[in-house]
Amino acid sequence: MTNLDLYAKAEHLLGIEEATEALYDLYRSELDEKNVKTLLDVGCGRGGFMQRMISDGVVCKGVDLSQVMVDECKSQGLDAACIDAREVTGKYDAIVSIFDVLNFMDKATLIDFLNTMADKLNDDGVLIADINTLYGFSDVAEGTMSKDSEDEFLVVDAEFADDELNTQFTLFEKNEEGTFTKHQDIIIQYFHKIKVFQTLKKLKLVDKQTFSLYDTEDKTLLIFKKK
Repeated sequence: MTNLDLYAKAEHLLGIEEATEALYDLYRSELDEKNVKTLLDVGCGRGGFMQRMISDGVVCKGVDLSQVMVDECKSQGLDAACIDAREVTGKYDAIVSIFDVLNFMDKATLIDFLNTMADKLNDDGVLIADINTLYGFSDVAEGTMSKDSEDEFLVVDAEFADDELNTQFTLFEKNEEGTFTKHQDIIIQYFHKIKVFQTLKKLKLVDKQTFSLYDTEDKTLLIFKKK
């Protein structure tokens, strides 16, 4: 099991459903202003945003590095693949990366990813993504939490230092014998300053909006146009 698959298995215990829906509403409102007919969802998760856009008549494709997430998308009849987004072919009117996807990339990977995504946009295409602010990392994400259900127990321990958030997920799952199986892994997220996004070769940052998802100004929405 990869660390992202572990996250996928534990996600329902994290209590992020309301925040996810709020982000979906924000992205959808931004795209409503544009004539979007095709969309690529990078880090598509279980496909909730694609379902919304499909209901608006948009043709959607999703990619995610968690096979667990992709399998759930496919079970709903969605077009999804467990591949790196840079391997996707074709061009799109819009590309979205919802809920910290860019924070999972170090700086070099991030710059390469964004410039590659520019090549997959139509001439008037838009790329929208959100990132954690410094406050979002240091005051909101850092810390320890635990959550349990009848058959599961999750402990999340996150530490932020040197612009990196190291989060250890420990999940205990009850099996048929009544004993528990332990899964544990670490996910690293990176804080990125806005200036990183203002010097890209192929994308122009046309708008940024800092907003409150969990707490005061913990997120920033980034909107790019192809240069």
